[in-house]
This record gives sequence, C-alpha cells and structure tokens, in this order.
Amino acid sequence: MNKGELDVTPGLASSGPGWSDVPVPVVVVDHGGTVSEVSPAGRDLLPEVAVGSALVEGVPAWFWDAHLRVSAGHDVADAATGPLGERVVTAHPVRHAGGVAWWLADSTAQEHLRLERRRTEFLTAASSALLASLNPDRCMEMTAELATTYLADAALVITPGHQGAHTMVSCSRGERPVRDRRVIDPEVVPGLGEALRGFPTVPPRWIEPSGAPEWLVPPGVGAVGSLVVLPLPGHGAPAGALVLRRRQLAAFSEDEQLCARLFAARAGAALAAVHVHAEQAAITEVLMRDLLPPPLREVGGIEFAGRYRAALDTDQVGGDFYDVHPVDDERAETLAVLGDVCGKGLEAAVLTGKIRTTLRALLPEADDHGRLLTLLNDALLSSGNTRFATLVLASAVRDGTSVRLRLTAAGHPPPMVVRASGEVEEVDTSGMLVGLVPTVRSRTATVTLAPGETCLLYTDGITEARGGPFGAEVFGEERLREALAECGGLPGEAIVERIHMLATQWAGNRVHDDVALLAITAARSQHLSAVGGHGPGRFTR
Repeated sequence: MNKGELDVTPGLASSGPGWSDVPVPVVVVDHGGTVSEVSPAGRDLLPEVAVGSALVEGVPAWFWDAHLRVSAGHDVADAATGPLGERVVTAHPVRHAGGVAWWLADSTAQEHLRLERRRTEFLTAASSALLASLNPDRCMEMTAELATTYLADAALVITPGHQGAHTMVSCSRGERPVRDRRVIDPEVVPGLGEALRGFPTVPPRWIEPSGAPEWLVPPGVGAVGSLVVLPLPGHGAPAGALVLRRRQLAAFSEDEQLCARLFAARAGAALAAVHVHAEQAAITEVLMRDLLPPPLREVGGIEFAGRYRAALDTDQVGGDFYDVHPVDDERAETLAVLGDVCGKGLEAAVLTGKIRTTLRALLPEADDHGRLLTLLNDALLSSGNTRFATLVLASAVRDGTSVRLRLTAAGHPPPMVVRASGEVEEVDTSGMLVGLVPTVRSRTATVTLAPGETCLLYTDGITEARGGPFGAEVFGEERLREALAECGGLPGEAIVERIHMLATQWAGNRVHDDVALLAITAARSQHLSAVGGHGPGRFTR
C-alpha cells in the first residue's frame, strides 16, 4: 500500500453489518464523490448524507474542499477542521482502493479549550501590561493598543470629562495610539453617556456606524462594519468607556463579548488605580512643598547656604529642617532656625511642618529667643504630641561690614564659627529641648562675623554618622572641627558642601540619620579701598 491508504477488507467495505459496529462517525466516498457507506453515528452527525447521494450535497463547503484535495492525491497527513452546525468537527481522511474513508471527530470541546486558553493568555498578558505603569496617559494608550491586538480592528478609550472636555486615545491595529482632548456631547452616542457616568452599570451597546459622529470614527480608520461601546468600571467611580470598531458586519460572538467585557473590567480597574495614584501623588506634592527645605539666598549682605538629606534615600523629608525668615527692613534681624525632631520618616516630617508653621506665626516674638522657645514648647505640649525637638535660633543683622548674630541652642549641639584665619570656635550657648517638659530654659550668646567668616549650624546626623574602617566609629565633633579649620575664608555654600560630602563619605552605604546644615556668612565687600587694602567697602545685595 502507498502512504495514506487503508487496506479495507471486503466485509468492512460492503454494506454488511461491519459499519453498524463502528462507534464513531464514518463516511466512505468513492472516486466519483458518491457516498458508498455511512456508519450509524455518521448518519446522526450528517443527516443529509445517505448511501448513493453526492457528498457535496450533504456536507459543508470546507468538508467538500478537503475531499477534493484528498481525491486529487494531495498529502492526507493533516486533518480538516470546520464548523458543523453548533459543533466543530475534525475530519481525518484515509485513502483506500475504493475511494476515501472519512473518520469524523467532534472537536467542539478542544476548540472551546483552545479559545479559552487564548483568551486567558490574552487577559493575563493584558493585566500585566496595564498594571506595569502608574502613568494615566500610558495606561490609556496600553488599553487601546491591547484592544486592537485581540478584540477589534480599532479602539477608542474615553475618560469622564471635566467641563465637557474629554481625553481620548484612539488606536488602529498595527499603529501607534493617538491622543486627543476635545469638547464632546457623549449623549449623542447611544450607551456612551451611561458608560461614562458609570451608574447604573450598563451592558455593551451596539450602535449603527452610519450615525456615529466624526470624532468617534475619524477619517483614515477605514470602513467600519460594527461599533460597540463598553463601560470601563472603576473602584466606585467610572474609569471611562471603550469603543471597539470592526470592519466586518458580523457582531461579536458570545465568547468574544465575554472576553471584551472581562478585558474592559480589568482595564477599568487599572485606569482607576492609576488615577487614584496620580491624585495621591498630586496631593503629596502639594503637601510636601511646605515640608521641603526652602531655597536660600543672600539677605541684606548676609549669605545663607544649606544642605539637607533624609535618613532614607526613598524619602524626601524627615525630622531635620532649617528655615530662614527674611524681613523687609535691612536694619531688623533675620531669623534663621535649624532643628531636629525625634524620629525619622513621615511622622517626624509632619511634626517638623507643625514646628515650622508655629515658628512662622511666632516671628513677632523673635526679638526674645527665650519667650519664643517657651511659646513653641507650650504649643507642642498642648497638641498632645509625644515627640520632642531640638533647635538652634539665630537672629542675624548686618552691622557695617560685619554680621551680628544672637544664637540660642535648645537641647541642640552648639553652632561653630569658622574665622577667616581658619580658627574654629564653638558658640557658648545651651538650653533645654522643646516639647517634653513644661518649662524650658536657655542661654543666648552673641557672635560677630567679619566679612568672609561663617557660623555653621548642624544636626547630629553629621557628628553621629557612623563609619570609618570598621563601620562603627562616629564622625564626631573633632573631625568636624578639623574639616572646618580647612574652610577658613570659603563661601558658606562651599563649607556646607564639603562637610556634607565628608560625612556622607564617612558613613558610606550604611544606615544614617537625617542631616541638615545651615551656614550663615558675612558677605565679603565687592571691592576694598586703596588705603591699606581695607575699608568699609560695599556688600552685595
């Protein structure tokens, strides 16, 4: 026998009782295309096929085409599969001397399984892709792109509008998404207004393409045979609507509609999640503005420079802070504050914000550091807060070419003064921390800075930074003094940069505390008089 041929015995090839014993559908066709034998199961499956009739009259076109190919001598290794009523049938051909015997198998379950696997793979991939980005614009684009890869020839994603303006992303298969924002009336499209409102939940709505507005079917997308609007449900609020466009007139099958609704539900959840994240990020950014250290500038011939670093690299704010409160009158003192709140992270940052706000409200009391600290202490105790803080208050005013400072430490390391010669002095001030006990006491010191000299305020994140050869030794005040001694005459910006760099290098990648530095420098004159190289000069503004 040749390849693909079957040695059919005379008894089985005849109309004898052999075919009645075959439990599967079999149709035997002679070389002329006439049915010669049919098993009982075959007659049940193909009621229009009878012995002596032409095969072409009782089978679907795909079956007859397959028979012609086999009869012409083509390879019969591959079976033919196609629909038969509500079933999916696979026909396996076996050639024999009298023609071809077709063995039929019901593949409906296998086809459903294949479609279900494909749908599951698509939905799984879609979920991963949609949740991969927290950017609302990218999530809309991804929704439109995914819809065109599996569900439709083109897709349009529309979000609920604000004052009539709606954001839309349109995408055709194989092309990049196009973003647009325009004022539209969703009510002119059946089902779209309800989908964008989100309540009550509405099913997919088929609409007539010929009556669709231009923005729903823009030029260049080609012929549209069918349009369907699906809601994108969010978390308690509508995320938008998805419009699918197909070129063919046929509507979605039941399985396709189910897949489209499942995809819309996942896309809606993803869009809702990214919008919530975007809203929270915007709120956080607004609230964070008052918690971040302010930009510093020269005020009335006094230079201010600062550096800040949170304990965790992932945080922007923490428990250390500094502030400078300039005044309009150059003859009045400018209040500068550097502080350290107990703890780290967001909770410490919240108390930091309260302290900075309270100090801003207490600026009229800045002439008396002791009274200001008492009022701040009372405010913290009355708020029921369990955290405390340490502070340094510095009131600075220009006095000729020099700067006069009043400094008060409240439970905080005393500031250090860097003279132009490189000499380093510790300011003789001390006091009790605030927010812990009912009464605070402090001692204020007065310091004069000549042009080019700096007073450095710092938090213990500098001196207590642990590192060194064995990783456990603190940076300490002695190393800070030695580093400052090398900074004589340097601008305040250069001093805080160098100290911050040395402490960071000392700690390396180890866990560290919040760090804050604030340098107050007497600005140098722009030029000196010709007599002896000294004189009153002028200071920059």
